[in-house]
Amino acid sequence: MVNGKIMSCFRQYAAMGMLVPIGLFSASAQLSAETGQDAAVGDMKALSRLEKGLWDVRERGSSPRDQRPARRYCVQDMSRLMQINHDGVSCQHYIVSDGADKASITYQCNGKGAGRTDLRVETPRLVQIETQGLAGGMPFSESLEARYVGRCR
Repeated sequence: MVNGKIMSCFRQYAAMGMLVPIGLFSASAQLSAETGQDAAVGDMKALSRLEKGLWDVRERGSSPRDQRPARRYCVQDMSRLMQINHDGVSCQHYIVSDGADKASITYQCNGKGAGRTDLRVETPRLVQIETQGLAGGMPFSESLEARYVGRCR
């Protein structure tokens, strides 16, 4: 088991009837975890296509009035888009898939949670992000759209 504490937390949320993210850790991520390898997420093919600069990240799939305001990030390291709910937290990454237009990782942030992110590149300035996991002791699951808006100020 990758992290017994995280799985225990998932079981607790399931017992309370809360939505539990499915498929947080894949078999390949578990294999990487057992060997202790940390992935070079910043070197992923899909991320290398993206432009550095100011990005707006918005929720997808809900009406505009129900959405939170867009989050704005100055992104110089594109791997930041892969761990949006653990921004600024040091985490260990495991690459699940690495293609020209799609990338998937799982990650663990010692004592701060864990997650899985699937990113699909539409253009170098537009990506779709599916992310789920645990942050601050609570589960999260989001469908996001990230759009390049210009240079960092």
